[in-house]
Amino acid sequence: MLLGDGMDRRSLAHEILSQLPLAQQTAAWGTLGTIKPYLGFDVESDVQHLTEAIVGNGADHGAILDVLTNRTSAQRQQITKVFQALTKQGMGTDEDALTEILSTRSNQQLREILAFYQQDFKADPEKDIALETSGWFKEILLALAKGKRERDTGIIDYALIQQDAEALADPGASSEGAGERTWISIFTQRSPEHLSRVFSQYRKSHGLEVEETICKRFRGDGQMAMLALASACRNTPRYFAEKLHNAVKGPGTDDKVLIRVLVSRSETDLLSIRSEFKKCHGKSLYSCLQVETRGDYQAALLALCRAEDL
Repeated sequence: MLLGDGMDRRSLAHEILSQLPLAQQTAAWGTLGTIKPYLGFDVESDVQHLTEAIVGNGADHGAILDVLTNRTSAQRQQITKVFQALTKQGMGTDEDALTEILSTRSNQQLREILAFYQQDFKADPEKDIALETSGWFKEILLALAKGKRERDTGIIDYALIQQDAEALADPGASSEGAGERTWISIFTQRSPEHLSRVFSQYRKSHGLEVEETICKRFRGDGQMAMLALASACRNTPRYFAEKLHNAVKGPGTDDKVLIRVLVSRSETDLLSIRSEFKKCHGKSLYSCLQVETRGDYQAALLALCRAEDL
C-alpha cells in the first residue's frame, strides 16, 4: 500500500521518530498545540508496541499511528532513546531542517536540542556544523547555535531600532565581509519582536524590504538562511504555514518537511499555523493533507493536524 509520494510503509515510523528530537519541549496545556500529555504513559510498553508493530511480514500501521500521534515531545523522546538502543537506528538531518530548527527555537530549546545531539552522537554539534557547511551559511548556523538571541522585554527601544536599521543600511567597510557579518550579528542576536520593528524602520528609511537587500548581499545557502530568519521573525506561524504549503503544492509532496513541521509544532502553535494556512491560501491544511496524501501516512499527518478549519 502506498503511504504517500516517496514514503513507503517501512520508513513511516523511522521518519517520524527521526524528527522527534527537533520537537519543542514545551508543555502542551494552555498552548495552541494539538497534542497533550498522554496519561498513564509507559515508555517500555510503547517501545514494545512499536517494535511488535514494525517487525514481521507486515507493519501494524494502526498501532504505530496510535503511539506516535498521541504522545507529547517529551514522551516521544523517551520512546526514541529506548527504541534507538534496541534497533540501532541513527538520526540524520539536512540543510533545510538545520536552518529551520536553529532559526525558530528559543535559546533554551536550542540548548536542549544540542545537548541531545551531543549525548546521542557523542559529538560536538558546533564542530559538526563547521565541518559540514561553509561560507556565510556556516557563520549563520554557528551564530544561531550559540543561543545568544535576546529575549523580548516588552520595552520598545526606539533608539536601538534606528541604530540597527542604519547599521543594516551602512554596516561599514573596514574589512572584507564586514557588512555581511553585521547583518548576521543583528539577525541572530536581536529578539524577533525587535527585528520586526527594525525591518519596518529599514523599509521606511530606505525604501527597501530587508529581503531585497539579503538577495543582493548573500548567495546560495547563506541567502536561504537569512531569508528564513527574516520570515520567521516577521511571523513564525506564517513561516511554517508557507513551508507546509510548499511541501504539498505541485506534483508530489515533501514528506520530510510535512512530518517535521507537524511533529515539531504540534505542541506549541499548530493551531496558529493552521489559521495562517487557511488565511493565506483559502483552504485548510487538513483538507490539503486529505487531497495530497493517502493511506496510513495520511492518517498519521491528519492525526497530528487534528481537525478541519472551516
